[in-house]
Amino acid sequence: MLRLFYAFFRREFTYIWRDRGLRVVLLVMPLLSLLLFGLAYRAQVLTDIPTAIADLDRSAQSRALASDIKQAENLDVVAYYNSYEEIKRAIEKGEVVVGVVIPEKFGQQQELRRPTRVAMIIDGSNMVYAINASVAVLQVVRTIEVKSGVKVLLAQGEHMKDAMNALMAVNIVDEPWFNPTINYAFFLVLGLVLNIWQQCCTLLSAMTIIGETGTRSWVHLKSSSRSLFIIFLAKILAHLVIFMATVAVLYGLCFEVLHLPLRCDFGKLMLFTMGFAVAMHSLGTLVSSFSRTAADASRIVMAIAVPAFVLSGFSWPLEAMPQILAQVVKWLPQTGFFQGVIFLSMKDASWAYMSQYYFQFLLFALVAYALTAVIFRLVPQKTS
Repeated sequence: MLRLFYAFFRREFTYIWRDRGLRVVLLVMPLLSLLLFGLAYRAQVLTDIPTAIADLDRSAQSRALASDIKQAENLDVVAYYNSYEEIKRAIEKGEVVVGVVIPEKFGQQQELRRPTRVAMIIDGSNMVYAINASVAVLQVVRTIEVKSGVKVLLAQGEHMKDAMNALMAVNIVDEPWFNPTINYAFFLVLGLVLNIWQQCCTLLSAMTIIGETGTRSWVHLKSSSRSLFIIFLAKILAHLVIFMATVAVLYGLCFEVLHLPLRCDFGKLMLFTMGFAVAMHSLGTLVSSFSRTAADASRIVMAIAVPAFVLSGFSWPLEAMPQILAQVVKWLPQTGFFQGVIFLSMKDASWAYMSQYYFQFLLFALVAYALTAVIFRLVPQKTS
């Protein structure tokens, strides 16, 4: 029995290695994706947001405001215009993301201590730019409001210290945990690379049955339940070895080369990833059991894997989804995996918390493999 198992274990590696397409999918695509994502997010945080200013007043007060905006930490003033229309055209063309329009009589209204409206326009077509630009603009607005308030109180005879204390009576300090600098690379790179990895692994597992269907040896072995179990076990273990070897390299590059945060033990992360790999392999094997061709199996698993990542809660929280949809996708392996990876790598979540995901993977795999066995026995196999 062990000899038969080892023979099919080696046979599976040989089969995969001889298939150039599978080699590229399993070895090249994840590494290439990691390289591209690492380069794309090398800046880690979004700074130097292109900004334009239209000073319609040209007073000392408006120039001081323009100077404050120029000194903002994440804004980069790249152009000065003479009208609102020029700002509008620049934003529409994508030349700037933030447009600031200082109105006429701004300085006069300031001297009279009257409220003055300054237009700060943000291009919302790119959500990442828009969110960061909004935060940067808000910081500028807060600074300007404090300065203006202090000037008013000083004009009323207040001392500087008293004026500052009056305006800063409530000092709210934001303190981001686990990713203090709100580093995009820490969050996105690992998730995107693992998404590519899980898609590649699912494609391989989709060949578990359909890749063999039609061969004389496969039909012959199907008649023997003992041999069939050994074959399945050999193929599953061979695939899992490849899955885990690939992800180990990806993890090593992410944590050692790109220095992404890893607050849990590496073995703990690998064990969790193996649980997900088994669940994903069961899904691919199930699809392989009822697909008519290898091409059909590939299309089906990709049609499942891509939306499952989008709906996993990684890029959009489950709490913001319709309740029925959230309850359905909660049982998909991708949902538990991508949320669990974040909890492990950034928070070193406890076993008590992570056990829910292990249970989810185990239950999914048992159901999928059981359905595969039933379908495989019911569907006749043709020889070639």
